[in-house]
Amino acid sequence: MTNSLVPPRGPQRVLAVAQLTNAVGDGAFLVTSALYFTYVVELAPARVGLGLTLAWALGAVAGVPLGRLADRRGARGTAVLLAVVAGVAVAAFLFVRAFVPFVVAACVYAAAQSGLAAARQTLLAGLVPAGERTGLLAHLQSAFNAGLAVGAGLGGLALQAGTRAAYLGVFALDVLSFVVCAGVLLRLPSVAPVAAERKRHGGLAVLRDRRYVAVTLLNTVLLLRMPLLSLALPLWIAERTDAPAWLVSALFVLNTGAVMLFQVRMARGVTGLASATRAVRRSGWVMLAACGAFALSAGGSAWPAAGALVVGAVLQVVAEMGQSAGSWQLSFDLAPADRVGEYQGFFGTGVTVARTLGPLVLTTLLLGWGTAGWLLLGGATLVASYAMGPVARRRRGVSQPEAGPQPVLVN
Repeated sequence: MTNSLVPPRGPQRVLAVAQLTNAVGDGAFLVTSALYFTYVVELAPARVGLGLTLAWALGAVAGVPLGRLADRRGARGTAVLLAVVAGVAVAAFLFVRAFVPFVVAACVYAAAQSGLAAARQTLLAGLVPAGERTGLLAHLQSAFNAGLAVGAGLGGLALQAGTRAAYLGVFALDVLSFVVCAGVLLRLPSVAPVAAERKRHGGLAVLRDRRYVAVTLLNTVLLLRMPLLSLALPLWIAERTDAPAWLVSALFVLNTGAVMLFQVRMARGVTGLASATRAVRRSGWVMLAACGAFALSAGGSAWPAAGALVVGAVLQVVAEMGQSAGSWQLSFDLAPADRVGEYQGFFGTGVTVARTLGPLVLTTLLLGWGTAGWLLLGGATLVASYAMGPVARRRRGVSQPEAGPQPVLVN
């Protein structure tokens, strides 16, 4: 199973180490930030929510131009710069004492994070052959989950302590993780910026590519399940089932561990457009079955409900891994070689939109509509997964730049 976490030597392993390092800090930050801003900075919870919503909305918009910057100015330098900027933004949180500075720091943080994700994908495209990218992304996802679990554990210790110093220590750890990530990325070869940009394709070409926009929108629908384990299922278990409360944590650990151990294996068969659309289509059926299992957990006694929830969680993580592998492949295969960063920045907006709309959609469907909501969620996922194939195979909606030469490595 160690093969899931350790990619081949060279640039692939360096990228995985950078991902792992960054994920430790992110995991600690994610589990403590809301309480830090509420109880230490003393901002009202509604203001914290508003500030973070504004910040991630900006992040979704900023990912595209920052990804284009990686294309034009070099992916490694852009990634290193944005990692440092994100670290500076987290450091600024240590000194924030009012709403406006909080929003400014959060906006810088979110924009840097979105741009960093796009720059990393551009770097990956320049350093790794096309046939190996999805496999590497599976390794990176496994490393991310491992780092996230370690960071969440460290953040839990800070929550248990509940002191200002403990919270500040977590934020300092996140700053350090970005600095170390930047240092690790500097160990990679440089990827020369693509020079062959035609003036007639100036501006953001991705917004004129109807096929890529449609695939991104369908993928966003599939990603609406992202807040399922962190928000919707805990509320469902508490309000609609008699299952024990500790099952919330157990299901989260199950999901994290399964992705860490099996994502690489699940991605091995995804090597091109046809296999990617098949993987997404299969994941739609599995997600529908997962939603059915979750729906069956309502109204029964404790242990049958717990059994249904475990079955649903297993099916859900299988669907998640299949959908992830397929969408990764599509996101690269459908992007012109000279605009990978720009296109990856746009594709990444689906994650931000899903994180923003997902909580509202899931709580309305599942807690408001019960079993019907589960079936509607599963049906929508299935429809979106089946639509992905025809949309991905159709002709491009605009004349795009032909695939330029592969990026040149600069030692």
